[in-house]
Amino acid sequence: MLKSVVRLVGAAVRLPTATTSTARALPLSCPTLRTPSSATTRPFTRSLWMLNNNGASSGYRPKLFSSKVLGPSASCGCGGLHTEGDKAFGDFLFDEIKEEKKIQKSKALPKMSGGWELEMSGTEAKLTRNNAGEKVTVTFNVNNSIPPNFDEEVEQSQQKPTEEEPEIVSTPNFVVEVTKQASKHSLVFDCHFPEDEMSHGEGEESDIFAIREVSFQPEGDTDWKETSYTLNTDSLDWALYDHLMDFLADRGVDNTFADELMELSTAVEHQEYIKFLEDLQGFVKCN
Repeated sequence: MLKSVVRLVGAAVRLPTATTSTARALPLSCPTLRTPSSATTRPFTRSLWMLNNNGASSGYRPKLFSSKVLGPSASCGCGGLHTEGDKAFGDFLFDEIKEEKKIQKSKALPKMSGGWELEMSGTEAKLTRNNAGEKVTVTFNVNNSIPPNFDEEVEQSQQKPTEEEPEIVSTPNFVVEVTKQASKHSLVFDCHFPEDEMSHGEGEESDIFAIREVSFQPEGDTDWKETSYTLNTDSLDWALYDHLMDFLADRGVDNTFADELMELSTAVEHQEYIKFLEDLQGFVKCN
């Protein structure tokens, strides 16, 4: 539920000067997050062909505007355009897919502890848990959930290609919806993974996720109603914010859950990435 509310991109750290609730338009980038200890990670292999003028693992990167147009092959029934660049592109994708499958830990998605049931619809995941007459639903989308590869990281990779490559961790925004049987409205939390760990007390455990907005929404609706009052937590009293976080923790949405969600999201994103490469290879080669 509330699919349109799921953030496709990360947002700024929860600060008094952060963007207000009026900025519901999708941001252009998501923040870098510390790598969780238990989350599934993999080397940052994407776009590494850009770091070498000779191309990627295939050993060749075609030059622009230099490809020779070839006629449709006898075995291809698409009747479409074929070039030397297409052939090189297909060879590159073949090697790229092989490398990505090498670092894929498992084709099976990791399990969430706490009795959560997983339902997948393309790049969107829905986790559901029922407890004592309450239904808790967590929805997230893996699209645009990977922090961008900043220029300084590229420069470091160019200078020290032998060092270990940075790891990819998917940190999606997610929406938590709590529904009670006797209520016509659901309490909805818009959450994200901030760049820095959230903590405001000495000796307290840092939160690895934060609440951005809270609102009551009609139960069963798929769209966030802008006419419903939305509480933005940027300038919220810490005591009230702590109670909201405790409310989620009592329903299984805590640091352990958030850590496992990142692990699940990373695995889903990697699966979708490999599938996209395979579809792209088939499209280029007209398979």
